[in-house]
Amino acid sequence: MIVFRPAWLTLCALLAVAPASAAPSGSDRAEELLGRMTLEEKAGQLNMISALPEDDPKAAEVRDEIAAGRVGSLFNVHGADAARAAQEAAGRSRLGVPLLLAFDAIHGYRTIFPTPLGQAASWDMELIRRAERVTATEAAADGVNVIFAPMLDVTRDARWGRAVEGPGESPWLAARIAEARVKGLEGDDLAAPDATAACAKHLGANGAVEGGRDYTAPDLSRRGLRETYLPPFHAAVEAGAHCMMAAFNAPDGLPTVANAWLLTDVLRREWGFEGPALSDFSAVRELVVHGFARDAEDAAAQAFAAGADVDMQSKAFVRSLPDLVRAGVVPENALDAAVRRVLRLKEALGLFDDPSRGARPGRAEATLFRPEHRAVAQELAEKSAVLLKNDGGVLPFRRDVRKVALIGPIGDSPADTLGPWAGRGEPSETVTLRQGLAQVLGDAVQLSFAAGGAAEASSDADIAAAVEAAHGADAVVLALGERFNQSGEGASRASLDLPGDQAKLARAVLALGKPAVAVVFAGRPLVLTELAAQAPAILYAWQPGSMGGLALARLIMGEVSPTGRLPMTFPRTVGQVPIHHEQRPTGRPATLPPEPYTAGYGDESHEPLYPFGFGLGYTSFSFGAPRLDRDVLRDGETVTAQVEVTNTGARAGETVAQLYLRPRVARVAPPLRQLRGHQRVALAPGESRTVTFSIRAEDFAYWLSDDRFAATAGPVEVMTGPDAADVRTAVFDYRPLRDAELSSGGTRPSPAGSPPDR
Repeated sequence: MIVFRPAWLTLCALLAVAPASAAPSGSDRAEELLGRMTLEEKAGQLNMISALPEDDPKAAEVRDEIAAGRVGSLFNVHGADAARAAQEAAGRSRLGVPLLLAFDAIHGYRTIFPTPLGQAASWDMELIRRAERVTATEAAADGVNVIFAPMLDVTRDARWGRAVEGPGESPWLAARIAEARVKGLEGDDLAAPDATAACAKHLGANGAVEGGRDYTAPDLSRRGLRETYLPPFHAAVEAGAHCMMAAFNAPDGLPTVANAWLLTDVLRREWGFEGPALSDFSAVRELVVHGFARDAEDAAAQAFAAGADVDMQSKAFVRSLPDLVRAGVVPENALDAAVRRVLRLKEALGLFDDPSRGARPGRAEATLFRPEHRAVAQELAEKSAVLLKNDGGVLPFRRDVRKVALIGPIGDSPADTLGPWAGRGEPSETVTLRQGLAQVLGDAVQLSFAAGGAAEASSDADIAAAVEAAHGADAVVLALGERFNQSGEGASRASLDLPGDQAKLARAVLALGKPAVAVVFAGRPLVLTELAAQAPAILYAWQPGSMGGLALARLIMGEVSPTGRLPMTFPRTVGQVPIHHEQRPTGRPATLPPEPYTAGYGDESHEPLYPFGFGLGYTSFSFGAPRLDRDVLRDGETVTAQVEVTNTGARAGETVAQLYLRPRVARVAPPLRQLRGHQRVALAPGESRTVTFSIRAEDFAYWLSDDRFAATAGPVEVMTGPDAADVRTAVFDYRPLRDAELSSGGTRPSPAGSPPDR
């Protein structure tokens, strides 16, 4: 006979033995408030709901809920007036506890930067940090104190719409981006008037999707989580992130918001995270839709027991937790621990001293979209664009050009220049490519424009008019790609081709044989195989933000040189997806030309169109083979790899030297290569410089099934070069002092099956 134990009894048993977290020494104010709260007020602190516009009939209900102490956090607050009104409503509650006011400033607040995947293409951590400083400064001036960013979901599937929000395919690069963005958003003092709390998202494996479809998840191993999806979140915690949001999806069938191993064992016990853990929008209520919970009360009990502190939009916690405490299902000390984390974040932000933190319309108007903010946006857009092709040096265009034709549906579209999740960015303030070219070319050059139809469809007449406009030009700029709403949440695509009739438009215009560049605006890698065969030059712009059009025009005309490098591998066809540089070789590696019974395709090359890390400039570089300072590495030692990089062209330029590692022997089949270092190198013509990388055992460690990282004795390949496919190799031998394995310290052991800390 099989006996099933009711879920609520299991939860009761887990929580009954869970001691309250050993909270950091903290404020008397937080403890004093906590001691005065009723159960309903405690549950209210864990309730996060959306703000509503003043003209919404239910806006007054939201204010009443806040004043009644049933809301602890609000998101989607627009403007300093609304922020102050919300905090004033909270001040009318019995205890006057201020609100966390959160906003999705994914790539900027009012000044909009390139979308995060585009920013990742800059490989410039300091510039990314500066951009987030601008975002925090602007958001804080408008009353926001929590930013739902950085989004750190590693993904290898370009069909997924939310790839646009993330750092790309490399866990290592994603971790460096996590550090930069957290430090930029939070600054040196979280209570400062220009700082915001970073809420890293979506903890788990939100980017591990099936068929590229949002909210789905494969049956994912712990090794996959540890090696690929968790490193950027660990880096965010180490960088000081004060808030964490759980993923929507359910790897291994266990929804992340109810995953005690992840939210408690890993996040809190192993990583030492002390801030609040949030659900995503209605994710607690959606446990019922998953089939994981019977009803909203059961969902609240399951998510809270797992380690979720704040329930976004479901209202399951505020409605159910008081009764669950009274019934003995949830211990009150567990509820207190969650509320304490929320209160201490509010204290760290300075909200107990000034709930609005000085936010007022006058300050906001003086802060938003300042010239120095626009300068950072322009610089990041310039460094994010990736030159994928430049046959015959068609770029930059000659300065004696007199007629330029801009062709394509994205050429004068502010919304598509900004991209999705554009915060409070204003299309009217956005520099489109047409406007940027007009500014850079000046009155001496005739600029004509023809959209060639819409992004989704073109008529024969539209295309004919575009060809006619291009026919009389000395040079042509094609502006192609995705609309702003064709990437982002809920915007997955089964096809990665240029939308609508844009390929047909490009064929017709490029058939003229004019000097031409195809500028591609997109939130993900697109399949550019046909375009790459036709266009002399391709500049991948991503969705470049407020100053994107000016940045692109300066690149096209040579006022600056392209330096961007791909953060995701570009496939030849959608059938190659998922494709990435960390693929494992299998026992029958793919070959060129394809051989039978190998891990390739019968109808296509297994190689990508453009590899991870790829990008051209207006000059050329050579990379020497890596030189190692030792042939043998032992525990506690470091191998130094030096690479000589030379500018072999006629112009000054900048490249990115990249380091990849691979142990030749391990207890699991290792990936072909893994990024473990990069350095930007600026060189004058003919100049050389030596780039130095340091390598430790943990850099080539891998996850073992017994819950630890380890490195195995044997040869290790050191690969350096300009991208993942163009590398030179050296080898050293790893000889640990004990046995054949070394616990790397890449993460601390995670206790399995233990009850959550509260």
